[in-house]
Amino acid sequence: MFDRREFLVLATGAAALAMAGPALAQAKAPQGKDGVSPVELMAEPATKDLWVGKPDAPVTIVEYASLTCSHCAHFHETTWPTLKSKYIDAGKVRFVLREFPLDPVAAAGSMLARCAGDDKRQSVVDLLFSNQSKWLVDKPVDALRDLLKQAGFTQESFDACLKNQQLYDAVIKTREAASEKFGVNSTPTFFINGKTYRGALTVAELDKALEPLLAGK
Repeated sequence: MFDRREFLVLATGAAALAMAGPALAQAKAPQGKDGVSPVELMAEPATKDLWVGKPDAPVTIVEYASLTCSHCAHFHETTWPTLKSKYIDAGKVRFVLREFPLDPVAAAGSMLARCAGDDKRQSVVDLLFSNQSKWLVDKPVDALRDLLKQAGFTQESFDACLKNQQLYDAVIKTREAASEKFGVNSTPTFFINGKTYRGALTVAELDKALEPLLAGK
């Protein structure tokens, strides 16, 4: 776990990247629970859930992800388009991504995605995952600032977001609750109608998990 002081060192870049490297290797750790209570899972976390899909879809997917996680970015690149078009847009799945930052850089990215506004958060997440290699560099704050000009951030709004203590605390609380209540210890971790799936699901794995839940629907 990292603290506020470590987060503020982001401006130099080096300390943040020293933490980011080992964190990426945590993905697909075969530990934790096999499933959780859907009722507990659906309780609103410290950060507001921003759902994609029909509210009454038969399947609910919650993903815990870190924006610096290479496996999360791979899922976003290879499987997310199919999940979106085949299941979410078709009204079969309701999906939400929750923050589970593995390092200060990921926490910063999560905060910036939130600061973009509820209606733009998903597009900023898309932008950050798609361009992960461009901002996970020696000075990630400068790279993030340049990249997020595309999302309408100014120097002032960018800096104000990263200084938002309340938002930072909420992101960290969401991560801590996921670990303590649901056994999340790596990214990405998915809960599909409460059942736990760890690691970047392929399209085939996603289909296998969803088909029994959607049979006859």
